[in-house]
Amino acid sequence: QIQLVQSGGGLVQSGGSLRLSCTTSRKQSLIFAMGWYRQAPGKERELVAGMNTAGRTDYSEAVKGRFTIVRENGKNTVDLQMNNLRPEDTAVYYCYANPGHRDYLGQGTQVIVSP
Repeated sequence: QIQLVQSGGGLVQSGGSLRLSCTTSRKQSLIFAMGWYRQAPGKERELVAGMNTAGRTDYSEAVKGRFTIVRENGKNTVDLQMNNLRPEDTAVYYCYANPGHRDYLGQGTQVIVSP
């Protein structure tokens, strides 16, 4: 069992920046992959960004070049730095941690980007 606690998010104007943070109850070295999903109203959940223990990162095409995932060694956290936000980035964002067999999700954080 892994507990995830999220912080950050909120309301921002188009073009602005936000940083989301997620703290896990388990050491990062014991987690294979961590990252972020999002779910917009009426849409399915989609992967935004992920990073595994080898340092490989994956980003959705919609956020490449604007979002950066950050995992800090020694800290049980994974952050998502979001720059140049757009109204279509409006969604509930969930951090996830996968120790190898399933995803554990955080409580969700609302991000609203106004035009």
